[in-house]
Amino acid sequence: MRGFFVRAVGITAEYNPFHFGHLYQLSRIRERFGADVPVVAVMSGDFVQRGEAAVFSKFARAEAAVRCGVSLVLELPLPWSLSSAEGFARGGIGVLQSVGAVDAFCFGSESGDGEGIRACAAALDTPEFSTALRRALAEGVSFAAARERALISLGLDGPEILRSPNDILGVEYIRAAKRLAFDAAFVPIPRDGTVHDGAGSASDLRRRMGESSDWLERIPPEAAAVFAREIREGRGPVLPEDLRLPLLSRLRDRDRKDFAALPDAGEGLENLLFEASRRESSPEAIAAAAKSKRYALSRLRRMVTCAALGVRDGMADGIPPYLRVLALDDRGAEVLRRMRENASLPVITKPAHIRKEDEDANAVFDLGSRAHDLYVLGFRDPTQQTGGGDMRAAPFIYTREELTT
Repeated sequence: MRGFFVRAVGITAEYNPFHFGHLYQLSRIRERFGADVPVVAVMSGDFVQRGEAAVFSKFARAEAAVRCGVSLVLELPLPWSLSSAEGFARGGIGVLQSVGAVDAFCFGSESGDGEGIRACAAALDTPEFSTALRRALAEGVSFAAARERALISLGLDGPEILRSPNDILGVEYIRAAKRLAFDAAFVPIPRDGTVHDGAGSASDLRRRMGESSDWLERIPPEAAAVFAREIREGRGPVLPEDLRLPLLSRLRDRDRKDFAALPDAGEGLENLLFEASRRESSPEAIAAAAKSKRYALSRLRRMVTCAALGVRDGMADGIPPYLRVLALDDRGAEVLRRMRENASLPVITKPAHIRKEDEDANAVFDLGSRAHDLYVLGFRDPTQQTGGGDMRAAPFIYTREELTT
């Protein structure tokens, strides 16, 4: 890839929180495409694909990312952030395609096997696979297990790749790009186990947050400074217990029709979750009450969070209806200028601008704004829990002067 000119490289991320593994990915991207290439990240908002609240707000996480080398952070709106791998990937790829300046897409990969990932993506879109998948699902196993059985039964490549979460996303990115006709170079970045797994991984850092502040020493100093400030000012970390009652209150206010309208509802699953919401005392316990070998806990957590936040089936169909800028540096400003000329979706730099857009765009934006109003109830300082913050927020701008001082 060295010598291949690109206007910008795209990635998807959650940065929950930003750590050395993310810094490693940025360094590998710039090794491949040049030290000055802009990196555009599509980042989940205040709630992430695990079906949980992010540990810091989307605004703090976007700022940390830009201070650590990302050029431009765009928000992945709530319905896509809380979607399956397929919906999450389609949302992220749709945003990057709509920028009009992204020529390459990089993603973390356990295998680093680009050819294998592409072959698996192609296999999943064959009619033979669809027939085999339906047959496997009829046996009552989980979707993941059925998908693997279907591939094996057809002698197709992919079972090993589909056992790794980042490779699974890689497959879905390629499938989404094909369906959206996004003509970009897709480059897997092999994950470095020394920085992605175990101590210093996102899950390890989140666990440590509930125990002490030493986790700040395990992330890049630029990100640590942002999150330390958020802690001093009472805006995090937001841990599951901090939002237990606000989320539970929302869930207890939902009726059976609300649960029936959830993404992935069906086969009586919505009834199990509805009944558990009346009985259990936390969102995690509600999801666990419906757990079985057929339903993955991550899927159930997403459904529970979708119920609390008002995300319904069909909201994540297609791609997001706008491009919201959360943070940028000087390279990102150059990309933003190109976006204003070439983007195929409205570019939102000031929240008030959304009011000029159509009903669908406003509905998605308002859903995310209401989710942010609930999210801030998890802040430690009551004075930071005021509503309407999403509509008042401006993008964080990291200037060249700051970069050189």
